[in-house]
Amino acid sequence: MKSLLHITNGDSFTSKLQTLKLKGDIITWREMLCEGKTLCAVGSESFWKTRFEFLNKNYKVSKSWFVEKTLKEYRSLCNHKQQDQIVLWFEYDLFCQINMLAVLSWLKTHRRHAEISLICSGKEDETDKLYGLSELSDEKLLELYDNRTVLSQDDIEFADYVWQLYCSDNPIRLENLIAHNNFQFEYLSDALKAHLRRFPTIKNGLNELENQVLAASLEHKPKSKRELLGHMLSNQGFYGFGDTQHSRIISSLKPLFSSFNPVRLSKMGKDVLNSRANYYSQIRDNQLYLGGSLKYNFLYNSGTDRILKL
Repeated sequence: MKSLLHITNGDSFTSKLQTLKLKGDIITWREMLCEGKTLCAVGSESFWKTRFEFLNKNYKVSKSWFVEKTLKEYRSLCNHKQQDQIVLWFEYDLFCQINMLAVLSWLKTHRRHAEISLICSGKEDETDKLYGLSELSDEKLLELYDNRTVLSQDDIEFADYVWQLYCSDNPIRLENLIAHNNFQFEYLSDALKAHLRRFPTIKNGLNELENQVLAASLEHKPKSKRELLGHMLSNQGFYGFGDTQHSRIISSLKPLFSSFNPVRLSKMGKDVLNSRANYYSQIRDNQLYLGGSLKYNFLYNSGTDRILKL
């Protein structure tokens, strides 16, 4: 009898997976490695120390919460040494894809002999909609499970290599990889392109998501910050961010608003949105990392889709 372990992308899907009554234990990967500094050695003491410092500073995550929710679950993963089949459940977006790379990098080092398979939700019907796992019916999830992709050693090596590049101090290497590679992971290329668009643009010093906040404020005239947040959550494409991440983005742009109730841009906000002013020097934070790279050491040229080093 082969023994089985499932690793999921979050608590809401773990709850759903438990109702499917599949064989095997379930571990929830509780991290958001798409934000803040990351180190290559997933699971090392310095890795978790770096992660806690970021989450504590930017999201007020307490040490007790971090230990209870993230580290306890990670230790449980470490203790699951006997399973010879490991099934990963992730989604198409940047949030999930970066976590997936980290998990695969860890498995490459620590579970060399297990058979690793991947279920990744996204395009599931004839429409253009991309689906999260929790949006799918039980029947659909069981169908995905039956048709899961068994990853080759080359696939796992490749995922580990992309993770190393994501953790490096220069995103240009990742950009070159995207340009010259046919990805065997269906959604990874689009997720990484979204990652690169998080660096500030040349035109006004704001990145794609920050510009989207300003554009939505002007075009849709939300009546409240909550309404603006709702719009951002449902129109974010490949990012897959949650409430807290979008709230943090909106807060960082506070000086560009004259009011949040209703939502109104200030004159400066309109000038920045229309590229008549550049906000780079005001928003620059020398401690802010995307993966291994300092966010404000690079600029994104939206005309050529290229990254430039400052």
